[in-house]
Amino acid sequence: MRLLVRLLRGAGVAAALIGGSVGINGLSAALPGAAAWAQAASSIVVQGNRRVDAETIRSYFRTGPGERLDAVKIDEAYKALLATGLFEDVRISQSGGRIVVTVVEASVINRIQFEGNRAVKDEQLSAEIQSKPRGPLSRQIVRADVQRIIDIYRAAGRYNVRVEPKYIDRGNGRVDLVFEIDEGKKITVKSIQFVGNRAFSASRLRDVIKTSESGLLSIFRSTDVYDPDRIEADRDLLRRFYLRHGYADVRIVSAVAQFDPSRNGFIVTFTIEEGEPYRFGVVDVQSNVREVDPAALRSLLKMRSGATYDAEAVEKTVESMSIELAKRGYAFAQVRPRGDRNFEARTVDVVFVVDQGPRTYIERIVVRGNTRTRDYVIRREFDIGEGDAYNQALIDRAERRLKNLAYFRSVRITSEPGSAPDRVIVNVDVEEQSTGEFSVAGGYSTADGFLAEVSVAERNLLGRGQFAKASVQYGQRAKGFELSFVEPYLFDYRLAFGVDIFARTILPSSFQSYELRTAGGAVRFGVPITEELSAQLRYSAYTRDIRLDPIFNCFPPSSGCTPAAPALRQAADAGSVLTSLVGYTLAYNTLDNNKNPTKGLLAELKQDFAGVGGDVKFIRTTGDARLYYEVGWDLIALFRVQGGHIASWGGQQLSMLDHFFMGPNLVRGFAPAGIGPRDITPGSTRDALGGTMYWGATVELQYPLFFAPKDFGMKAAVFADAGSLWDYRGIEQFQGQTIIPSDKNVIRSSVGVGLIWESPFGPLRFDYAIPVTTAGRDANGQPIDRIQEFRFSGGTRF
Repeated sequence: MRLLVRLLRGAGVAAALIGGSVGINGLSAALPGAAAWAQAASSIVVQGNRRVDAETIRSYFRTGPGERLDAVKIDEAYKALLATGLFEDVRISQSGGRIVVTVVEASVINRIQFEGNRAVKDEQLSAEIQSKPRGPLSRQIVRADVQRIIDIYRAAGRYNVRVEPKYIDRGNGRVDLVFEIDEGKKITVKSIQFVGNRAFSASRLRDVIKTSESGLLSIFRSTDVYDPDRIEADRDLLRRFYLRHGYADVRIVSAVAQFDPSRNGFIVTFTIEEGEPYRFGVVDVQSNVREVDPAALRSLLKMRSGATYDAEAVEKTVESMSIELAKRGYAFAQVRPRGDRNFEARTVDVVFVVDQGPRTYIERIVVRGNTRTRDYVIRREFDIGEGDAYNQALIDRAERRLKNLAYFRSVRITSEPGSAPDRVIVNVDVEEQSTGEFSVAGGYSTADGFLAEVSVAERNLLGRGQFAKASVQYGQRAKGFELSFVEPYLFDYRLAFGVDIFARTILPSSFQSYELRTAGGAVRFGVPITEELSAQLRYSAYTRDIRLDPIFNCFPPSSGCTPAAPALRQAADAGSVLTSLVGYTLAYNTLDNNKNPTKGLLAELKQDFAGVGGDVKFIRTTGDARLYYEVGWDLIALFRVQGGHIASWGGQQLSMLDHFFMGPNLVRGFAPAGIGPRDITPGSTRDALGGTMYWGATVELQYPLFFAPKDFGMKAAVFADAGSLWDYRGIEQFQGQTIIPSDKNVIRSSVGVGLIWESPFGPLRFDYAIPVTTAGRDANGQPIDRIQEFRFSGGTRF
């Protein structure tokens, strides 16, 4: 209202100066002597100014060479002076042939305070408001600041918040600005309901969306607060979820939030029209660009005829084809999927049509909202730059990469017309979030006992996109430290460079009779080959040292002495052993969620070559593949296979420490190092010797506990494991003692149940497995394998 009054007043000033006439002659007639003072702005008289220099005020009355200071120029100057925010009031009049500008300067903000805020810190509020200490006081800006503070609280679920600005006069034109805040009570989402869902249960759909119901564990999270923006985003998540599972006609009709006074919270209802599930019919590629052979693009198809319709596979196919065409020099070629539904057969025929698109170039890429992250960290996620051909598939890919960085709370990429019809300006709007972490972790596992860890990590070091972490662990049976640093873009290429320094000590326990010390470092390089396939090269160097208690490091047996296995005594006598190796990893990942997957494949192949210097020489190869499949009715099936082989080379005998040691990581129900060759020499410590070959297979079915509150995030699992470890290749005799190993290539297997809890204290897992088949007993009637039916692991960060 005040601004409107000022504008009307400015119009009145102009009208008074004009005197009802429009032209120069009329102005002269209305104001005697106007022709004299209208020649220049130097004749302006400034009154009322104390801090702002008079010449600064006069500078707003701009005239060019030969121009007259007419009523239009005066009106423009009046509006510009008000827009500076330096003045509470501006009045312009004419006296004696001169213009008189009378100003009332705005007060200066001495300091800004917030009172009554507990849920939101002062630092966060200060960063969001526009009013600043030592700046001019603008009541219009203060009103906007009040609304911004209210919006912040509403995003945190506090809709009853009240904010009132107070002004405390400190004299000499200075005031303290105080925002008095009544936060009110937190209003949360009490219930999330779904209407029209038949294919998926409400429990499964709640896992898809970000909004959650308030409950016992709400103090550990903020997703249960009512946020209209988040609920709107949940509509899109639901739609994409259905489209990935074959429901091509799905519509998320509405997402309505109603306040329930009796529960002091919101009831959110999603109304869904699922439609019928579809499968892919004919899948083909058609090219309308003469130089592009469609047969060359068919290998990039991410789907096959007869498979469940998946809109995400269609998007990835468009992206892969667009990138391939750009590499081949067809920068303006566009790939458009065309779908034809067969309602009777419930199939969708998809044809990817390649057309010559309009010649549009990227004029500028504008990055906004990043106060800490440097521009180049954001720009390097684009496979295209300024001046390149505009490609929507590559823009979408960049947006997905930026979101996956986890540097930003939100990422939004939009485009607008440029300076010419064939130019486009790409705007990247980001909202940053905290990327640092100081954590104290504590936990317990049946293998390592109680364990504590203190770590400091930063995912976006100095805004450069680098990762750094330092951690110290101290436990009942293990202790050590680790330092890590990763540069994800070495030399501005998509080449990740990492350095690790570590040391770890494993103390004697019921699982082993010796102390093992390891210290070393590694250098690694990682490069993505495709969106799903990546490779890593690494070099590692570390020393290992076995220390035996004197009561075990003896031979022959004597009073108070039980000799350990010859391989252990030899390793202890050898002292510190240096291992120097190079290796690589190939990883293929199509999981829909790395933390809590429901479908997709994760496969890794690793190979290491030791003998690049050092004291040992071997070639080690391991593989691990996990396939997740959504059976239905909230059931998730997991199929896992793994295997490995190690062999020495150069005529060197393989050290015992370089063998594989397996237990519950291969077959649950067995103790750590409880499977495989073991020293069964009478009177020995019966330590595990390890093997050079292993294989394992797992089938697991996971399902949510229907009787547990959704907040608990608890799932049950039933599983069956099978595997084997065999072929010891270490020494057979030391200090006159001949080793007697048990080395049977027999299948160990087990069945069991598990409880998985994504708790606020970190992921916890409890497994109880019963061995079905074992390696049996030795000649003395003692069991060869070691059993551990119950296994628990978990931890927390607080």
